[in-house]
Amino acid sequence: MTNDTHSERHAKLLKAAARAAKNITTILDPYELLQRTVDIICDEFGFYYAGVFFLDDAKQYAVLKAGRGEAGRRMVNVEHKLAVGGNSMIGASIANRQGRIALDVGTEAVFFENPDLPNTRSEMALPLIVGDDVIGALTVQSTEEAAFHDEDIAALQTMADQLAIAIQNSNLHRQAERRSRLLKAANRVGKEVTSILDLEELLPHTVNIICEAYGLYYAGVFLVDAAGEYAVLRAGYGKAGKAMVAEGHKLKIGTESMIGACIAMGEARIALDVGEERVHFKNPHLPHTRSEMALPLIYAGKALGAVTIQSSEEHAFSEDDITTLLTMAEHLAVAINNANLINELKEAHNEILRNKVFEALTTASTEAIHWIGNKTLPISLTVSRLQEEIAEGQVDLDSLKEDLEMISESAAQIIQVKEQLIGAVREMKPRPVLFADALQTAIRQRDLAENIFKVQIDPAAAYVIADSTQLVRALGNILQNAVEAGAKSIKISTHPTEERGILEVVIEDDGSGMSEDVMQKAWSPFFTTRGVAHHGLGLPAAMHVVSQSQGHITLVSEEGKGTTVAMFMPRVHANDEPVEAGNVKNILLIDDNDDWANLFAELLKGTKVKLTQSTDLGKFPAADLILVDEHIASVALMDVLAAISKAGLASKTVILTSAINPERVTQFLRHGAKDVTVKPYSGGEVSELLK
Repeated sequence: MTNDTHSERHAKLLKAAARAAKNITTILDPYELLQRTVDIICDEFGFYYAGVFFLDDAKQYAVLKAGRGEAGRRMVNVEHKLAVGGNSMIGASIANRQGRIALDVGTEAVFFENPDLPNTRSEMALPLIVGDDVIGALTVQSTEEAAFHDEDIAALQTMADQLAIAIQNSNLHRQAERRSRLLKAANRVGKEVTSILDLEELLPHTVNIICEAYGLYYAGVFLVDAAGEYAVLRAGYGKAGKAMVAEGHKLKIGTESMIGACIAMGEARIALDVGEERVHFKNPHLPHTRSEMALPLIYAGKALGAVTIQSSEEHAFSEDDITTLLTMAEHLAVAINNANLINELKEAHNEILRNKVFEALTTASTEAIHWIGNKTLPISLTVSRLQEEIAEGQVDLDSLKEDLEMISESAAQIIQVKEQLIGAVREMKPRPVLFADALQTAIRQRDLAENIFKVQIDPAAAYVIADSTQLVRALGNILQNAVEAGAKSIKISTHPTEERGILEVVIEDDGSGMSEDVMQKAWSPFFTTRGVAHHGLGLPAAMHVVSQSQGHITLVSEEGKGTTVAMFMPRVHANDEPVEAGNVKNILLIDDNDDWANLFAELLKGTKVKLTQSTDLGKFPAADLILVDEHIASVALMDVLAAISKAGLASKTVILTSAINPERVTQFLRHGAKDVTVKPYSGGEVSELLK
């Protein structure tokens, strides 16, 4: 090669290197930078192949991060790597910090064995150096023999140096962007979680935000138990988190786990599944975890728990991330502390409320005992006098008749007071009750005009935990009071409250209302403003029923402007337990198209039971079981029973009610009904009914 030809070639290389360096230094995205680099080098210089290697964390291997064409993509996918200082061109150039050339010609010919690059005949390897640090190497390969010369190294090394600087800038840009993203996410966590005061809502919401905002594989929140020995998982992301919470997953506080150590030491911890110090993550629920960070939740110097943040990528977290993510942990610790304070205040309030309810019930019981004693004393005195007169043979029939009437009246009043206080039947175990059905029964049982009621029930507050018979009695007492106070409109609504698992029933009327003085006495047993015909036990009895269901009741009233009663009671969601029909194939339901009838039909879906609903008494279709709602609006119940009896179907008939009344049960059984029972509100209860 002549000097002129050699000079022209060198100048061409320098110009190409300058163009490549210019293009490379304008790219900030790391992935785009590396891929564009190999393409630009091959296009500018006309090379067969180019690839970029980075040193791993242990600086033992150079790992291919980008390669030209399909061959490059294939080698990147299999994580192609070469030992530093080994027999490879790349390993030697990194170890010696110098460019290297290999040629497939002459006495020192090199045999290129890479099956992905079968046409390589010449190769140059150039170290990527930033300051004093070697970060990797660049390989350029040609299909021509003797394609490179020693003087080419200087020309191309300038481009390699520019590439190294571009890589450093790209990494710095990526770190800045990542830190900015983490800070924004931390601020989002802080903004959203500090407004949530219910732990059961706060913690699951937090892990969802963390995973979504940071793009992480998993996050979980642990809280320290009362004894301070274990960190108990209270919320976890996704199915894995729910499964571990259900299992009661907990870790001992100490150095045996990331979470335990960070709580014990009060500082963040990082575990990376990379390099020789590989950490083996053994949790079967989280098989893809490769990096984990544990952040303590500390408030006022006290460790409340810890957050685990996990990634499916190796080396996903850095020490710089700790500072950023601790901001999020501090926000969360404040939110948890606030939620704990609110819970403590609620518990204190509930304790005060329980004491007041207990005091009211004790007073009611004491008053009732005194009242019953006063009613019983004349009975016992009269009976004693009658026994003496009978023994002496001096019985006056007119006087006897008056005495018996007085005894009968007193006994009836005692029974009435007893039923006002605790109901006509023994209380059942509280169960999920369809509130709309209990309300409808209370209205019809008291024979109240249905057109004055406006009902709005939130689907999320459709079921309440209660004894349905007692709930009907409590609702009836409150509605009866409103009607007797002259209400022309009564609004009834249910909705969930901020307190988890509690719904509020609001009964608002436009009646005469109460003065401040009367309202303060409203809960007192036997207090009434409506004369001796009223015992004044309606509200105390309602309080008793609600408190027995682990709820509480409040009253707000203003004279001339009506009264509002609020009942706070436990709520549940609809039961999806499947129905087992047994031998029942056909059911006839005699009922209006109301809420319970619709529920019953829904529960029977998916079974082989044929349900026919009708109020037509002219013809009864064939049925294994006839169910009759006690409170039907469209037809008189006694007419239904008479028609069923006439058709000879009474032995297949069961009367369903929301509120058992002994006298009416006896009446129905006398008419030949097979049984009288409370309405089922769940699949399991329907299965019991159909046995």
